[in-house]
Amino acid sequence: MKASDFIASFLSKKGIESVFELSGGMITHILDSLNQTTKIKIVTMHHEQAAAFAAEGYARITGLPGIALATSGPGATNLLTGIGSCYFDSTPAVFITGQVNTHEQKGDRDIRQLGFQETDIVAMAKPITKACYLVNDPNELEEVFEKAFALALSGRPGPVLIDIPMNVQRAQIEVSDNYVKKDVAANISVNTLNDLIADIKLAKKPLILSGRGIKAASSQIAFDHFVEKTQVPVVTTLLGLDTIAYQDDLRVGFIGSYGNRWANISFGECDLLIVLGSRLDIRQTGADTKFIENRKIYHIDCESGEINNRVLGCIPIIADLGKFFEAFEKAAQDSVFVAPQQWLTRINELRTEWPDTSELTPEGINPNKFMHALSQAGSENKVYLADVGSHQMWSAQSLELSKGQHFMTSGGMGAMGFSLPAGIGACVALNNQPVVVLIGDGCMQINIQELQTIVRNNLKVKIVVLNNKTLGMIRQFQDSYFESRYQSTYWGYSAPDFTKVAIAYGIEAITIEHPDEIQSGVDWLWSAENKDKPQLLQVMVDPHTNTYPKIAFGKPITEMEPFATPIEMEGT
Repeated sequence: MKASDFIASFLSKKGIESVFELSGGMITHILDSLNQTTKIKIVTMHHEQAAAFAAEGYARITGLPGIALATSGPGATNLLTGIGSCYFDSTPAVFITGQVNTHEQKGDRDIRQLGFQETDIVAMAKPITKACYLVNDPNELEEVFEKAFALALSGRPGPVLIDIPMNVQRAQIEVSDNYVKKDVAANISVNTLNDLIADIKLAKKPLILSGRGIKAASSQIAFDHFVEKTQVPVVTTLLGLDTIAYQDDLRVGFIGSYGNRWANISFGECDLLIVLGSRLDIRQTGADTKFIENRKIYHIDCESGEINNRVLGCIPIIADLGKFFEAFEKAAQDSVFVAPQQWLTRINELRTEWPDTSELTPEGINPNKFMHALSQAGSENKVYLADVGSHQMWSAQSLELSKGQHFMTSGGMGAMGFSLPAGIGACVALNNQPVVVLIGDGCMQINIQELQTIVRNNLKVKIVVLNNKTLGMIRQFQDSYFESRYQSTYWGYSAPDFTKVAIAYGIEAITIEHPDEIQSGVDWLWSAENKDKPQLLQVMVDPHTNTYPKIAFGKPITEMEPFATPIEMEGT
């Protein structure tokens, strides 16, 4: 069997229905085999970084590893940002790169390069993957691919890279199908589970912190049962925003550096914290963690290194979340939990006192009010994908996510340019059901070329560009610390009119500028004549609209600007 035919067959047998790539000489054998021997949809992008992000969007929807392919040299190196995004946000993926023929590799020679475009992508990608393989022996392909898929999906999911020389791709191999994945049993202390059950019953102000790990472990249904049984209110991380519906009575809100003020205050006041699928990073807790450590914290994570890393004194439960929920359900089958009504009343009072729509008083369109209107009009939407910047935080603060709707963004990597190609991957994974891409003017120009991919594939991607003609978060930082010197951040009138750009690509587009146009704008996206085609809505936002509330640096998470003053520089 030709090696490239085996690769194509393997992907098909694993349930992969779409792959993402930008063609190049060193992957032509694999692309031809995919085209000739399988029904896998090959989605050609216009940049390898976009292919990597699209694979990530596909993976987050399907739970299967996203697949992106690139040729050697610049093709492979262009994948790296997307590989890192998958690694930091626990997204399973297998990246396949072509490499020069084995006889063209420099090996141990004291030279920089032998073959044209020869690049040691394995060494470059190793720090941001679960594993990297250079397959110089065709007979190792089967075992390597089985290992790669098992690794990508097991434990804390993440990316694996396989680098395959061109002569290996065209070699003839024998396939044995004898590699078996070994499951690792969880070892969860029954005593610890009983202590957790007792502490939930005793707590006056309990909270669950839900993160991306719930989706990464494919444990959403089990999490729903856990919340329903324990009746513990839920705050979410940025990546855990879609783990509980906006309408759920036990949903509190989004915490973190730009979290809902009422949610951050609740986080500070709780007397029991159950951390599920979150690593308690600095963007969630702020730099000052001492105030968090004065309560009982149960931290459930599949990686022991993430527990008692920044926030100390946590009771560790080292387990895959699926195994944890299963063990908890068994241990608590005879337990009865009562909703903490006084605590829920307090949370609702805080929500009423600090509404998200009143944090800003901008000239023109209030982005938080826009997000509520967008959500209410877009019930048919399946996924919201936010890029990185001010609009990302306005989205997290104010989107009304219904049960079953997904929210995606680049969390750990924080990669501008993520949402447009990731939206393509999500839309493809959903068999062309509608998705909404939320993106700023700065992020839009990073992967703007993928508008053509959307048109060519007739994808139902709705693009909302929040255009404030500036890199808003950095501009806000410059106001605080650099006397409003806007070096490299403020475009003024040099930013393009994105409606004209979209129309040039063949996408219908309109612009709204005033608050009284919000409703007509969001209705246009979902009107009967428009709902089944790509569109772009440009929303003009005043350049000096800040992202509030915001943790005051040097202060605990409960003290937020504009009413608390920072006492030290960001990042120190």
